[in-house]
Amino acid sequence: MGGFSILTNRKRAVVALVHSVVFLAIAVRQMVAANPVAGIWIPSTVSRSTWVLCGIFAVVSAILLWLFVVSREWMEKLYFAFCTISATSGLLRTAAGDQTFHAGVYIRVVMLVSAVLVGLIIVRMHSRANAPVRPQYAEEGYAEESS
Repeated sequence: MGGFSILTNRKRAVVALVHSVVFLAIAVRQMVAANPVAGIWIPSTVSRSTWVLCGIFAVVSAILLWLFVVSREWMEKLYFAFCTISATSGLLRTAAGDQTFHAGVYIRVVMLVSAVLVGLIIVRMHSRANAPVRPQYAEEGYAEESS
């Protein structure tokens, strides 16, 4: 797996996949709960939790964008692109509000589902790279053991 620059081994890939699954569960819960977000740009009283959520999305989006830029392998770039788009759509939805960018909820979920699928492929790639090579036929294994 020499092409990977961030998800260089199975352990890192599994940790990234677990993060994606957790954030997917959070995004699905937000989508199902359908709590409308007022946004910070609309002239109204903005709660402290909205500002905190906006700040978290901004930091996470920036970090994921940096990971996307640093990654080398196309599969790894695709994974971080999906995660970056998901976090950025969450940021835009929180900042603009549901009236302006309601599709952000759905974009987040679709991008995280895509990230989970790509993450599963990356974990499988690392699992295959670490798996011992077994002979295809029983006779081949027997011949190697008897030598």
